[in-house]
Amino acid sequence: MARTVLNLAEARALLLSPLGPVARAGSNRNAVNVSFEFFPPKTDAAEANLWSAIRRLEPLNPAFVSVTYGAGGSTRERTHRTVQRIISETTLRPAAHLTCVEASRAEVDEVIEGYKAIGVDHIVALRGDPPGAAGIGGAYTPRADGYANATELTAALSRIGGFEVTVGAYPEKHPESPSIDHDIEVLKAKVDAGATRAVTQFFFDIEAFLRFRDRVRAAGVTIPLIPGVMPVSNFAGLKRMTAACGAALPDWLAGHFDGLDDDPETRKLLAASIAAETCARLQEEGFSDFHFYTLNRAELVYAICRVLGVRETKAVA
Repeated sequence: MARTVLNLAEARALLLSPLGPVARAGSNRNAVNVSFEFFPPKTDAAEANLWSAIRRLEPLNPAFVSVTYGAGGSTRERTHRTVQRIISETTLRPAAHLTCVEASRAEVDEVIEGYKAIGVDHIVALRGDPPGAAGIGGAYTPRADGYANATELTAALSRIGGFEVTVGAYPEKHPESPSIDHDIEVLKAKVDAGATRAVTQFFFDIEAFLRFRDRVRAAGVTIPLIPGVMPVSNFAGLKRMTAACGAALPDWLAGHFDGLDDDPETRKLLAASIAAETCARLQEEGFSDFHFYTLNRAELVYAICRVLGVRETKAVA
C-alpha cells in the first residue's frame, strides 16, 4: 500500500497531540493482526521454555504461528514434531517453514505431503541459508536435483496445492543480492509462483522500510507486506545477526544499549520500548499486521501486543 494520506484535520491533530505514537496506539480502534515465529527446541529445558511462550501468547489469537526449519532439514523431525503438537494441543494455526537447501525435490515434496497429511495448510517457503561454515550471506550452490530457490519452492507448493504460501522480503537488501531492485524482482517472481503474503526481515530503520514498501507497491506487488519485528535485548547477539543478514544497526540503538552488558532487565525494557514504538509508528502508516520473531520468549512480545491493543479474545483449548 502507498503511504497513508492524512487529511488536514488528521495531520493537525497529530501535530498538536501531546501523545507519542505508543500512547496513540492505545487509543487506536483499528483491528491489529499479529503472528509469531518460534523455533524447534533442542533440549527438554528449551522445550519447556517454548511451550511456556506458546501458552502465554496463544490467548492473543494470532493469525498464525510459524515454526522454523534448519538448513538441509537439520531440524526436520523437531520442526514436524513441534508443528504436530501445536495442531494437537492448541487452538493455534501453524505455518511450517520449509527450505530447499541440501535436499532433493523428491525429499522436499515428501515433507510437503507429510505436512498436508497432518492438516498443515500454510507453509513459509524460503530458500534457506548456505550450509556449514558459509552461513547467512555465504556462497550458495543449489543441488542439481533440488529446488534452486524460494520461487521454485513456491511453485512446487502451488502445484501440489492446498497451501497458503508466505515468503520472505528484505527491506534493506538480501545479503547476496546486487540491489533492492533485484530483490523486488525476486519478490514479484515469488508472487507469480503463488505466494500469498510476504514477511520481512527484521529492521530498525523505519524510513528504509517505508521506502521499500513504496517501491514494492510501485512495482505492482499487491500481496500483504508484513513487517517482521524482533525485540532483542541481547545486543551482542543482535550485532551478530545484523552483520549476517544485512539489517542496519543505527548508532542511536547502539547508544541505548551501551554499558548495559550486566543489566539484562534494563535491556529488556529498552528492547520492548523500541519495538513498541516501531510498531506504533507503522500502525500510523497504515499497517495492521505484524510478525514477531519471538526467540521462544513471550514477555516482550506480549507487552508490545498490549500496546497495539491486542487482547485475549478466546479461551485456550
